[in-house]
Amino acid sequence: MQGIPLMTRLLPLALVQTPAESMTDFAAGLERRVKAHAVADLFVYPELHLNTADSPDPADSQASMEASAEPLDGPRDRTLAELAGDLGIWLLPGSVLERGGDGRIYNTAVVYSPEGQRVASYRKVFPWKPYETVSSGTEFVVFDMTGYGRVGLSICYDAWFPEHSRHLAWMGAELVLNVVRTPTNDRVQEVVIGQANAIVNQNFVASVNAASPNGVGRSLLVDPEGRIRIEATGPEDATLVDVIDLDQVGNVRQYGTAGVTRPWEQFSESDDAIPLPLYSGQLEPRLWRQTNSLTMPTNLSSVPA
Repeated sequence: MQGIPLMTRLLPLALVQTPAESMTDFAAGLERRVKAHAVADLFVYPELHLNTADSPDPADSQASMEASAEPLDGPRDRTLAELAGDLGIWLLPGSVLERGGDGRIYNTAVVYSPEGQRVASYRKVFPWKPYETVSSGTEFVVFDMTGYGRVGLSICYDAWFPEHSRHLAWMGAELVLNVVRTPTNDRVQEVVIGQANAIVNQNFVASVNAASPNGVGRSLLVDPEGRIRIEATGPEDATLVDVIDLDQVGNVRQYGTAGVTRPWEQFSESDDAIPLPLYSGQLEPRLWRQTNSLTMPTNLSSVPA
C-alpha cells in the first residue's frame, strides 16, 4: 500500500508453559527445547519456576522461602548466566526468590543475554497480598535486546494494575513479558487483562503461566491491537513459538488501532495538566508520549520542571 512503510524487526521467541523444575532438570530441559525450537532467540519461563519444584505451594512457607532465596549475584545467577551464554540465547528463567542486601526477600525476574551476562533484574512491585509475603519492589524495569528492541518486565499480579503496564510502555517497552504462576480460577480474567494491556498501550504482551500442577496454564501472546497470536488452551506442558515484528508497535501507534485510535497522541504540550488525586500528582501533557531513554525516573514528581 503506497505511503505505508514496510518495516520488519523480527523477534523469534518461545513461551515455555511448564511445571516447576529443579535447576538440574531446568538446564537439561532448556537445552532440549533450544534444540527443538532452534528458531527462537528468547526463551521465557513462568514465575518462581526454580523455587517451586519441591513443594506445591512454598510461597506460603516462610521457612521454604528463607531456604531457597539467594543474593542476586549468587550461585544460581552464575549458573543461569552460563546456560544462556553456552546456548547463545536470551533467557528469562521466570522469577526467583532474591535475598536483597537489606535482608529482605523479593520476587525478582532476571534476564540473561546470549553473551552470558545478566542484563536486567526486576523486583515485583505488586505482590499478591496478603498471601505472597515477599517485599515489594519500587522500580519499573525495561531493557534493550540488542538488534531487536525494548522489553519491559512484569510479574503475575502486576498485570492487574494498569499503572504498571502503562509505565513500562511510557518507558518505551515494545514487548511486555509477564511471568505468572496462577493456579486459581481468575486466569480467565488474566487472559482478558493481557489483551486489554496490549490494546491500551499498543504493544505486545506475553503472559507465561505455569503448567499443572503449579498453574492452570493458558499462556498467550497478544499483539499491539489486542489479537491473540498464540495461546495454550489448558494447563498442559507446552512451548509456544512465534516470530513477532516489533515494528508493528510503531506502525499501530502511528496509524492507529484498527486504523483509528492513537492514545499516545492524546495530548499536546500546550494542554493543561490534569490533576490525579489518587497519586497526589498530575498528568503532565509534556511527559505523555513514550520515551526512548533507559534512565527514566520511576516517579513523575521527580521530573524537573
